[in-house]
Amino acid sequence: MKNFRTLIALLVALAIPLAVEATTAITVITKAMSSFSITGALSKGSGSFLIDHPLDPANKLLYHSFVESPDVKNIYDGVATLDKNGEAVIQLPSYFEALNKDFRYQFFPIGEAMPGLYVKKEIQDNQFTLSGGSPNGRISWQVTGIRHDPYILAHPIIPEVWKSASTPVKPGEYIFEGYAK
Repeated sequence: MKNFRTLIALLVALAIPLAVEATTAITVITKAMSSFSITGALSKGSGSFLIDHPLDPANKLLYHSFVESPDVKNIYDGVATLDKNGEAVIQLPSYFEALNKDFRYQFFPIGEAMPGLYVKKEIQDNQFTLSGGSPNGRISWQVTGIRHDPYILAHPIIPEVWKSASTPVKPGEYIFEGYAK
């Protein structure tokens, strides 16, 4: 097993493409100092990113958690300035509707109350319109969408599954031994 890990580390370090069709349990802290790509699913107990702390990079690390959901949800957000009529057309990426469906909207005024703020036009042609705000006012907005691209349709995430001989953890085994009694 040690030689296999050494070979993988060498291939990764040399950026040599590698295809492995096996299950390998890595039970030690592992660090990859380059890009790492996975075609397929990645399952984990928790997740975070780790960077040098921007205010004290020599002495501190900064961890942030992933945003996670049972949905394959994408999040887009921004800040917009309303026009003289209290409206803003929010332009989304050109691929937005090809990738997403089942849109959800959130928006909040900045600096003043705008009780009449509403979605005037829902997403169409990768944009939507907010209206009813103060002329030249500022708003913060967020839109989410659920992926519906061919890959996720062919490989959906199933949130709950029974443990079996074909799952990574078998019946009676635990990912986290804290559950064992």
